[in-house]
Amino acid sequence: MTATTLSIPIDTNVSTPLTVERTRAERGHRVALIALLGGTALLYVWGLSSSGWANQFYAAAAQAGSKSWKAFLFGSLDQSNFITVDKPPASLWVMDISVRIFGLNSWSLLVPQALEGVAAVGILYATVRRVSTPTAGLLAGAALATTPVAALMFRYDNPDALLVLLMTAAAYATVRAVERAGVRWLMLAGALIGFAFLTKMLQGLLVVPGLAAAYLVAAPTDLRRRVGHLLAAGGAMVVAAGWWIALVELWPAGSRPYIGGSNTNSILELTFGYNGFGRLDGSSNNGNVTGGGGGFSSDQTGLTRLFGTEMGTQISWLLPAALVAIGALGWLTWRRPRTDGLRASLIVWGGWLLVTGVVLSYAGGIIHPYYTVALAPAIAALVGLGAVALWQARARWPLALLIGAGAWWTFELLGRSDWTPWLRWVVLLGGVAAVAAVLTTRSVVLVAGTVAVALLAGPSAYAVQTASTAHTGAIPSAGPASSGGFGGAGGAGGGFGGRGGGNAQGAPPPGTAPGGGTGRPNGAGGGAGGGAAGGLGGASTVDSALATLLKSGSYEWSAATTSDNEAASLELATSTSVMSLGGYNGTDPAITLSAFEALVAQGKVHYYVADSGGFIGSTEAQTSTAYQIQQWVASTFTAQTVGGSTVYDLTTGG
Repeated sequence: MTATTLSIPIDTNVSTPLTVERTRAERGHRVALIALLGGTALLYVWGLSSSGWANQFYAAAAQAGSKSWKAFLFGSLDQSNFITVDKPPASLWVMDISVRIFGLNSWSLLVPQALEGVAAVGILYATVRRVSTPTAGLLAGAALATTPVAALMFRYDNPDALLVLLMTAAAYATVRAVERAGVRWLMLAGALIGFAFLTKMLQGLLVVPGLAAAYLVAAPTDLRRRVGHLLAAGGAMVVAAGWWIALVELWPAGSRPYIGGSNTNSILELTFGYNGFGRLDGSSNNGNVTGGGGGFSSDQTGLTRLFGTEMGTQISWLLPAALVAIGALGWLTWRRPRTDGLRASLIVWGGWLLVTGVVLSYAGGIIHPYYTVALAPAIAALVGLGAVALWQARARWPLALLIGAGAWWTFELLGRSDWTPWLRWVVLLGGVAAVAAVLTTRSVVLVAGTVAVALLAGPSAYAVQTASTAHTGAIPSAGPASSGGFGGAGGAGGGFGGRGGGNAQGAPPPGTAPGGGTGRPNGAGGGAGGGAAGGLGGASTVDSALATLLKSGSYEWSAATTSDNEAASLELATSTSVMSLGGYNGTDPAITLSAFEALVAQGKVHYYVADSGGFIGSTEAQTSTAYQIQQWVASTFTAQTVGGSTVYDLTTGG
């Protein structure tokens, strides 16, 4: 008797209902992610050219770097390499390459920052999703994208866009490193922080304590290896930042540009002085620009500074919710294993927020409100992680507190402006509905919808308003004007006009809206709390007659002038090199009177253009070498008026 085996064919293509549901959910999350990134790109790119050069200071440096590889390397303000900008050049490198490829225009300058913003949102989504859910990643990404100061700086040519992208990428690499004690991922994080240092110096290092603490606490290996891995990451960070610092320090000073912002032509002094500890204590020429607002806020220190009238509507919309999330996540993960990924992420983002927030709150030097964009990824991540983790843990009351804190503070911020007064009541009602939904229902759709209104409607409206407004100058501000609130005296819009003494048109890109400049405080826009642009570093105007005059002849420098912003406006209008004698504030000892006299005698400088705006933000004007040169030129050469500006021809022999 032969046994018969019954063979039943199995259709491997048949899916269980659970698999189908999971596949649909994954497809839905992919569609939502695409929508998030596409919406972010639209927000950051739409009408971008309306801001013209944005900050003409960096626009001129990008122009110089696109024409001279030496200017590219050092971050020079002019293509003849007289002086550098007062920051390291990493963000300029991106713009320089774009301008080399596409030519100098507002799109080639500003689109790189917009793309950096989209990338930052995508990386934040990926970082949060690794330790939570796609929903948490989407909420975090949306919160970052719609933070008003992020919508401002990812449409701007300041260094902050690249800084935020690099720090966010470093957080992602750290989270990956913590998962399996991956030293390579940790070294990548260190290298990214090194390049963040080359973007904005010590501000890029403020996230290091959080990243290092997360790995030291949670990496799944013994303590000795954790410490060793951190040392390796520190080495990668030093190499990534140190090669350029060493190159500048070792390069003969006579054959490189002067280091703008320093008093001794030293990149180390710039790092630890003007751009370092000077920002904390007001030293190193950081204490000369003070007062009640105007975008400098050096006298508004304290724990409530981030909630005040200068910084509140820029960054603090979800800050109360993020602080609640820190406490709630700490309570939720307190008894979990050492290597728990959610707690490690809490340390990453919580450390980032607390360290950076405290530094910005108490810094006594020049601190502009847009610096707070560095807080945006941490706030967004904590809100995304906290909301989803508390929902999953059925911690209804802590979640209600998180939502209520965010909605209440958004209601308060919207009350500072007369812009769309009805919106604050929509947010308040949305907050009440969201809290009620959390406490009484398990409907994910209902909770998600009401939470989105409560937490994102206010900042989203400000972000859209910001993107639809032209911004120029060195102290841009997101959203419409604010009018009150705790945390310090009201911040008047302001800054100083770009060129003083000209009525001229500065030749910004076609179709743009250049900001004016009178050399006086500009109360109509550029400072914190104001929506419109303007002020110091804005696209100031250069008369066509003056531009034509400077383009005549062939000289190493078509002109010399007092300071960087004056020089930048002339460079952008003429595509020539203009010598900034005193750097950003007009007080850098970049050249002595005798050395300038020698350059004039050699026929290397054609004109001197007087800056009637004077020496901005400085009480040391008359002790600066630029002032001495100005006095020598005025007493030696004959003045003429061209296009409303006072000009001296330095080739006439006096």
